[in-house]
Amino acid sequence: MPQAILTCDPDSVDLARHELKEAAANAHIEEILSPGVLLVELGDSFWEFAEKWHQQPPIFVRHLCPVQVTVSLHSNPQDLDDLLQAVAVEFNELIDPELSFSVQTRILTKDYPLKPFDVNTALANLIHESTDAPLDVRKPLQILSVVVAQNPPVAYLGLSPTLLNISDWAGGMRRFMHEDEQISRAEFKLLEALEVFKIELPVRGLALDLGAAPGGWTRILRQKEQYVTAIDPARLDIRLKGDDGIRYLRMTAQAYLKDEPDFYDLIVNDMRMDARDSARIMVSYATFLYPHGAGLMTLKLPEEDRQPVLKQTFDILRKAYVIAGARQLFHNRSEITVYLKPTKR
Repeated sequence: MPQAILTCDPDSVDLARHELKEAAANAHIEEILSPGVLLVELGDSFWEFAEKWHQQPPIFVRHLCPVQVTVSLHSNPQDLDDLLQAVAVEFNELIDPELSFSVQTRILTKDYPLKPFDVNTALANLIHESTDAPLDVRKPLQILSVVVAQNPPVAYLGLSPTLLNISDWAGGMRRFMHEDEQISRAEFKLLEALEVFKIELPVRGLALDLGAAPGGWTRILRQKEQYVTAIDPARLDIRLKGDDGIRYLRMTAQAYLKDEPDFYDLIVNDMRMDARDSARIMVSYATFLYPHGAGLMTLKLPEEDRQPVLKQTFDILRKAYVIAGARQLFHNRSEITVYLKPTKR
């Protein structure tokens, strides 16, 4: 039976299981290797299964990679020799020498003697020397995934085109560098969303940030050369003061609706409220979004009954928008990020 490894938020395993079953009725979770890291058996071949999610990405599964070879380990430095041998025998002929590649290693066991960098470097050097395929760790077209688990120690290896892995980051763990000017960790959510949904902001566009305080998303939008109207009854971070590209209105999103809002290229919403209430506000603002514009919002989900709440929220949003994307990103917690396009009017 074909196997794969799925990655999701540890609190979303049940939702990931539901998505797995929807994609392949006889697929099932064989083992939880680590919180949010699932070894699964697939009903279809990996390629047929992964293509379904490539065409329609799941919301809660962040990363997918095949398991083609399993290597028994001994938790000592000699494990690297066994991994090198497995790659030489099983994968050198599968690597396309015309395409860039990368090795991505995740080590799930504590106190393991090898580090991901050690494994990545050794295996990548072997592949490059054997196949002459170009190494590209930033934008590889094919990825050799290595997942090292414990009890007993074992490595799962699989080669796949990057586009079938859902995310081109190992385990879907997208990291951003901390900046001295950073206002909040919420900035990473916006950066990741712009990247995942491939949102291209217009040159010197107009953006509306609902629930802007303390101003992390406003700062990122200004970095992207957008002129921002920031709405929040709470104050913005003092570091944003004096920026002529920011118009700060100290009021609620509901109050601004009564204040003859302008039209915008982008409306973002990271407000902490019930997902359905937040969706209703976004629907109210759809009138003030240019036809070419977009909306981006986070939906805060309850601990229980998340699936019904999500369905109700999507039904509300569809009154004014097409849901162009929805994902529980790496930088999301008990929430998902939704990318919206206005319906034709």
